[in-house]
Amino acid sequence: MDDIIRLDSIDAYNKLYGLPTLHPLATVIDLTKATRTVNHIKMNYGVYALYLKNGINCTLKYGRQYYDYQEGTIVSFAPGQLVGVDMEQEELHPEVYGLMFHPDLIYGTELARKMNRYTFFDYSQNEALHLSEQERGIIMDCLHKIEYELSYPVDRHSRELLSVQIELVLDYCLRFYDRQFCTRAKANSDILTRFEQLLDAYFNSQAPEQDGLPTVKYFADRVYLSAGYFGDLIKKETGRTAQEYIQRKIIELSKKRLASNRQSISEVAYSLGFQYPQHFNRLFKREVGYTPGEFKANYKD
Repeated sequence: MDDIIRLDSIDAYNKLYGLPTLHPLATVIDLTKATRTVNHIKMNYGVYALYLKNGINCTLKYGRQYYDYQEGTIVSFAPGQLVGVDMEQEELHPEVYGLMFHPDLIYGTELARKMNRYTFFDYSQNEALHLSEQERGIIMDCLHKIEYELSYPVDRHSRELLSVQIELVLDYCLRFYDRQFCTRAKANSDILTRFEQLLDAYFNSQAPEQDGLPTVKYFADRVYLSAGYFGDLIKKETGRTAQEYIQRKIIELSKKRLASNRQSISEVAYSLGFQYPQHFNRLFKREVGYTPGEFKANYKD
């Protein structure tokens, strides 16, 4: 059975691999300098972490397709995630670099207020960011600058400077993920088509009455993506969030059913998965501009 290591501090990680701790709340990782190896464990994260793994060994799959780039990948983790590590015995000094920082480092900073922008922390490992050689160089340059700051004696400027430099790394990751979404337009279009098919299948079945309104996670699971990555993909492709896309389908179907005059407003609400008709009424009024009753009155014989 794998050991579970609680990573509640930067020092806990560094001790695991025999690396020095220059700052209690942040570190730049370089496993080529590790003096210890760790195989077959699980890490329970209490910190934020990004790992850049170089080399052909980092080839991963997106759904059922391989990624575009072979040069390097970034995977990222947030506090509260449980992550397995399965390293081959011969990988004594893997070419893995990265950044790790404790939430306490950024409390009260501008970065703390922006953290919800970096949705890639909730992506699955098979949704890693693949980098070109130039992009990898940019990330490594940022890490070197952070490493320099970590080696500088701590003063009243340290926390703000570190948070600004960490934010720069995260912003570059956002930019490169946008590029990855764009360069994989065909795969993304296929997922959007599949989403449409799954929406139609769900609302043409008994599932709404039995299970209620579908969640974003329901559809993400069926296209083998995390809810975060799926939601970002749909937003990039359509300009709407996945939840807004689901609601648009609900409004479209409700208009057809109300106009047919074969069902009452309550029956339409229940058939679409609403537990209470008043919730349906509020959504319809917000999206359409008038109530289901007012809409239905226009189609009376």
